[in-house]
Amino acid sequence: MNMNVAERQGDCHSQLLSSHNARDLLNSVDAFLFDCDGVIWKGDTLIDGVSQTLDMLRSKGKKLVFVTNNSTKSRRQYAKKFQSLGISVSEDEIFCSSFAAAMFLKVNNFPREKKVYVIGEEGILEELQLAGFTGLGGPEDGKKTVQLKPNCLFEHDKTVGAVVVGLDQYINYYKLQYGTLCIRENLGCLFIATNQDAVGHMTDLQEWPGAGCMVAAICGSTQKEPIVVGKPSTFLMDFLQQKFQISCSKMCMVGDRLDTDVLFGKNAGCKTLLVFSGVTSHSTLHDPSNSIEPDYCTNKLSDILELLGP
Repeated sequence: MNMNVAERQGDCHSQLLSSHNARDLLNSVDAFLFDCDGVIWKGDTLIDGVSQTLDMLRSKGKKLVFVTNNSTKSRRQYAKKFQSLGISVSEDEIFCSSFAAAMFLKVNNFPREKKVYVIGEEGILEELQLAGFTGLGGPEDGKKTVQLKPNCLFEHDKTVGAVVVGLDQYINYYKLQYGTLCIRENLGCLFIATNQDAVGHMTDLQEWPGAGCMVAAICGSTQKEPIVVGKPSTFLMDFLQQKFQISCSKMCMVGDRLDTDVLFGKNAGCKTLLVFSGVTSHSTLHDPSNSIEPDYCTNKLSDILELLGP
């Protein structure tokens, strides 16, 4: 299979991971940043060899950080998911976009008396609460409906100072109207997107619409562009650097997407490793229209373990 990948390299400058450059990569970085969906797992299924690879990297003294754009869970909920899959990861090692949204508000001194309307799921609401903010909406509003009839006025909270939009399997017309009114009518209301991913592996067998389509709906109704806090925005990277005090040049971002993971790493000056176990295919990487090139590419994360040997 690796020969086929090599044959398809064409004009792409990405190096196919080998026993030689895998060791060079390992020796040149102090921390590995991992996307989760498509790298660590697909849906609720762990990708083969991931646990042993993470154990090996920890045994070599490498710092491991998990950076996911999926905002449906909080750091606490992600730590539980890792545990359920047999991997021990602490909340401090998890940087999800739900956390990024809450930290963006905190870093920018969002007024505590203002509320945050959430088009998203429990992860965002939990991280907002932990950061000391009042969140409205979320899954609860997924059950609400609107009645489009004469003289019907849709009421919304005038104290909402930010609308956070993320992946939302409960999205409906009620939420779209609520978020739209807040952004258009509440003076200075922020429009924050956890990410703009087109699709994601919500289950292990196929891709599902990502947060990008929810964000696009609000872009369409408000005619405004969001502040994006997840990958490839550098906000998460700046926050991560402050916490761990590791230079970006000493980090390697491992992901399955060119436009989020790889671009996130490249924007920050990290080394980048693309794995083909998720969204991006060989043909997408080598397509002449693609301008985002990782430093390295390989089929799956556990190739690192196999290439380095015992």
